[in-house]
Amino acid sequence: MKQNTPHPTPAPERRTFLKLGGATAAGLIAQATLGEKAIAQPSTIENAGAAPAMPTRNLGRTGYKTGIFSLGGQAALEHANNADIAVPIIERALDLGVNYFDTSSIYGGPERWSEQYYGQALKGRRAQAFLASKTKERTRDGSLRMLETSLKLLNTDHLDLWQLHDIGIPEDVDQVFGKGGAMEALLQAREQKMVRYLGITGHFRPEPLMTAINRYPFDTILMALNAADGQHFSFMESLLPLAVEKQMGIIGMKVPGRSRLLANWTPPSLERQQHSWEGAVITNRPGTLTMREAMSFTLTLPVSTVIVGCDSIAQLEENVQLAREFTPLSERQMASIQEKAEPVAKAALFFRFVTRG
Repeated sequence: MKQNTPHPTPAPERRTFLKLGGATAAGLIAQATLGEKAIAQPSTIENAGAAPAMPTRNLGRTGYKTGIFSLGGQAALEHANNADIAVPIIERALDLGVNYFDTSSIYGGPERWSEQYYGQALKGRRAQAFLASKTKERTRDGSLRMLETSLKLLNTDHLDLWQLHDIGIPEDVDQVFGKGGAMEALLQAREQKMVRYLGITGHFRPEPLMTAINRYPFDTILMALNAADGQHFSFMESLLPLAVEKQMGIIGMKVPGRSRLLANWTPPSLERQQHSWEGAVITNRPGTLTMREAMSFTLTLPVSTVIVGCDSIAQLEENVQLAREFTPLSERQMASIQEKAEPVAKAALFFRFVTRG
């Protein structure tokens, strides 16, 4: 396996904190401007599931308004034979006004449990959901096969959003844009109305994502954004402003860093950590933030929504309530949370230190 050796980790700089306020303000102004355009574009998707108490934002140029909290397709939703827990979580999310749902062709292993659970839960309620899935395949033919199975498992004739999954190194960009690459599949699927919008995702390094969105006008980008971001290979510094400039729908993920940012997190055994993520940072200490701090930090950034995987209905309800109570943080509060997260930053950004090949 080829390993992509990380660059030396730069020391934290105060300019990261100072630039944050400007980037946030510029992004929110851009969102407000885009809002006028987006409202004028008709959407064929029902927003019936969006409760008035859930704040909404424009999903870039799509014309769709998404609740600021969205359901991730991992956690309970990727565990095998877990329908008794996973399906009620999805159903409860719909009841609470969540209207953006994330999954992927690789969540839940070869059986693709996550897509299976969504397919069960959305029967009769498909119009309430903006449904997003992904292809990790880098070729046209491989991606089209992934899409065919996704549509079957999800019990739908189309996806609202189909995304290139985990673009992290330059080779990924070369492969998907090359002859016979996955971009050909995305464009064909949209032309044939199997998907409505096209997106890209990543959490490893910002530069390949910047190259990709400069090369093609994707509708959305799903990127890792949390309070530790400024410490290592920052996505907020250059990638986020570029996505704002391009008026993309911006979806934040890894908000609590798989719980590693949270003070109430109990680290699993070192053996289990090593098995789960090859090359990832191993830690035996809990985080430093509350979920309210973690979510408020990312929601203050110019994002359309954040996706968070949930293990229980209680956890889902807590996250929805945090989104309903959200008010933007000041620049001072943002800097304070960043500083509070610094001691656990590398562990919380474990996904940026994994072995790539």
